[in-house]
This record gives sequence, structure tokens and C-alpha cells, in this order.
Amino acid sequence: MTVREIRLLGDPVLRTVAEPVTTFDKELRRLVADLVESMHEAGGVGLAAPQLGVSLRVFTYHVDGEVGHLVNPVLGPFSEELMDGEEGCLSLPGLSFELKRPERVIAVGQNVHGDPVTIEGSGLLSRCVQHETDHLDGVLFIDRLDPETKKAAMKAIREAEWAGQAPPAVKVSPHPLFGRAR
Repeated sequence: MTVREIRLLGDPVLRTVAEPVTTFDKELRRLVADLVESMHEAGGVGLAAPQLGVSLRVFTYHVDGEVGHLVNPVLGPFSEELMDGEEGCLSLPGLSFELKRPERVIAVGQNVHGDPVTIEGSGLLSRCVQHETDHLDGVLFIDRLDPETKKAAMKAIREAEWAGQAPPAVKVSPHPLFGRAR
């Protein structure tokens, strides 16, 4: 397990739709282990592969004492009931904003072995699963803010100490799971 650098807002990988996972092997298991380790090191409750610079549809979570992951997630149905709550993101460190999300969601996908997995979540787990799946679609939580909150968020982002930093260089790996050379 390796703690990897988390990509910050401005890195193009965060705005790219991630590729489906088609190979369930040791490299995928290593990626999930690195996601968990990096998530824990950063103090997060979820982390998606694009946040580590890997454009694959996989995320991890640690909610209510349960650590898990989901590969190739598909969300729905969502509850009609919405919940308000503060939401933050490890790719926008130190910032959080109020965001409404569906209170409950069902997510289906696979584990690292390719076996089917279903997650039925409410509250924080629902929020986390939706947030991390958004990352896999190139969507950040700030994209879902109401206009007034988004205006405040953009001001806070411009003032953040990490804003304007160059994205980290993408490392080239011989294994297709770890991205493409750019």
C-alpha cells in the first residue's frame, strides 16, 4: 500500500469521465489498497481513482466504521427525499459547502474480483457514494451547488492557499490500469 498524492482542482483528470474497469487483477487490488491508504492518510471518507490521477471507475469509502470499495458503479434509484449537509472534497482541501443530495441511494457495481456488489446507503454513505461516483463522471460537488453558494465557493477557491498550483506531473506506467502517458 502506498499513499499517493491527491490531485487538486485544476487537474484535467478531475474533469474527465473515467474508463470502465475491464481487468480485475493484482494491479486493481493494489490501486484499491492505495486508495484506502491515501484516503485514510488525508482523513477523508471517500476517494475516487481520478483523484489519484487514475482514470478508472473505482472508488473507496470509510463510513460508519465500514471500509469498502465499488468498481464500475451505477447509481439508482434515488430517494425523492433530499438531505442538506456540508460536503467537502480532498481535491478542494479545507473547503466545504452546503449541498442537497438524495437521502438514500442504491449503487450496484463490482468488487476487485469482478463479483457483483450492491450498496444501499442513506445519510453520509449515500452522500459519499454519490460524491465519489460524480468524480468518475468528471463532476465535482461544486458543480451541484446552488448559484449563491457556488459564487461563495468560487471566491473561497480563489483565496485558498493551494489554488493556482500546477497540477502534479502524470507518471508513466507500463500497466494500462495506471493511466496513459500525457
